[in-house]
Amino acid sequence: MGKFINGGNDGFRRYATREYVDKTDLIAYVNSTIGTDIMLTCVTRPRRFGKTAAAQMLYAYYDKSSDSRELFAPYKIAADPSFGQHLNKYPAIYLDVTDFTSQYGGRDDIVDMIQAAIIKDLKKAYPEVEVDGDADLVDVLLDINEATGEKFVMIIDEWDAICREAADKPSLMDKYVNFLRRMFKGGNTARVFACVYMTGILPIKRYGTQSALNNFQEYSMTDADMLAGYIGFTEPEVKSLCSKYDMDYEEMKNWYDGYSFPPEYPSVFNPNSVIQACKRHTYKNYWGKTSSFETLQLYIDMNQTGVQECLEKIVRGESLKVSVLRFGFDVSSIGSDDELFTLMIHLGYLAYDAESRTVRIPNKEIRMEFIEALRGSKTHKKLQAMVRLSDRLVNATLDGDEQQVAEIVGQIHDSDAGPQFYNNEQALRSVLKLGYISAIDDFVSIQELPTGKGYADLAFIPQLGSCRPAIVVELKWNHPVEAAIDQIKRQDYPDVLKRFTDNILLVGISYDEATKQHTCKIEKLN
Repeated sequence: MGKFINGGNDGFRRYATREYVDKTDLIAYVNSTIGTDIMLTCVTRPRRFGKTAAAQMLYAYYDKSSDSRELFAPYKIAADPSFGQHLNKYPAIYLDVTDFTSQYGGRDDIVDMIQAAIIKDLKKAYPEVEVDGDADLVDVLLDINEATGEKFVMIIDEWDAICREAADKPSLMDKYVNFLRRMFKGGNTARVFACVYMTGILPIKRYGTQSALNNFQEYSMTDADMLAGYIGFTEPEVKSLCSKYDMDYEEMKNWYDGYSFPPEYPSVFNPNSVIQACKRHTYKNYWGKTSSFETLQLYIDMNQTGVQECLEKIVRGESLKVSVLRFGFDVSSIGSDDELFTLMIHLGYLAYDAESRTVRIPNKEIRMEFIEALRGSKTHKKLQAMVRLSDRLVNATLDGDEQQVAEIVGQIHDSDAGPQFYNNEQALRSVLKLGYISAIDDFVSIQELPTGKGYADLAFIPQLGSCRPAIVVELKWNHPVEAAIDQIKRQDYPDVLKRFTDNILLVGISYDEATKQHTCKIEKLN
């Protein structure tokens, strides 16, 4: 068994013996590309979105050293007409680029090391084929093809790892991209390969200083097209998992949904987080376990013009217009807000709506990452101060400290982050919406909660299993704060929250235009 060729099917078998959501019909699509002018496929998506599982699945299917018929028999691909035609029929090469970047970092000779390692494996697999000592990988593959007539299937996982980790070494990036171009853009590509499948985080067009590998068919977070169903988990798949593990689907949706590829897939979930939540039977931020908030903090601290204002809108829950076409797919040369936010789409921190061409924070899990990153931001001092004020406001509310709540709301109103025009109840709601942004740590926030007898201005529902109280907030403009509490009771707003908890705080907040003062009243529901 080789390291890169004839590796067997154990990689996919490990996924299949755990909780595996059937994505094997991706194989049917790749089969349809074999021997055609669209034989090169690149599917990019964020970390922990199933890239390696898909790559290992394809390797197990094509690798001729394996017998994978029984392994794939329970899955969708077994019923596809192309299943037996290509099953374990090819010498398959599997390259995980992160194996090299984690071991050798940004060494200038890493590309040579990749080639040498694969060539060494090929010589062991084909000892009868004479290979020139100075031959590069393409030459070796050509020699094997000429001697045996075999074409290879090549699978590259995390193709862009070198480009991401050596962004400050343009000469190394050029060497790496030229290595890929030598394999996949020359006249020998069709002679050597039956098909190629690459995964990564960032798409390959216009990458680095090279013009790109534009003969690849690309599917990404901004243009998933026909492969959208393989980017993450779909609604039917998540509903099935929720039923199996006795999980609340709406709570799962709130935490991990938010990526959208309409019209066929309006909801796509983070697959790793869904599986973790099901296995542990707990909803929480699993994203931070695999990609620390310092990564996001690094990007939001990039000193681009207008980023502060854009981040304010995004954190408040608003959508932001973005041109994804301006992104050069090079993390070393982010030159505009559009490029920065497009990068964050590909990293999974923002969800993109292709119809409206807007971005937003997709779900609660990612919003928690934003809040945590802003707490430590070195660039966005205003937003950092805003998050810390929000932390104080949430704590003061839970402590029932009416004076402190009123004072903090006043500070938010007077801050640069407050609304420019503060002359109606809607503006007051805007201040409170901003003021409670850090409540995302422990609550689900709902604006204008329908209660059957009207709409509560704001409501905060604690996470399942939490000992936190639910909070219902009513706002008043030029009316006594007691009127807000009376309205909550009279309209029976808390009734809709009783299915979550009997522990409910009633919060009234009022603003007097004449005195320019906020007042607050907090009662615990008896």
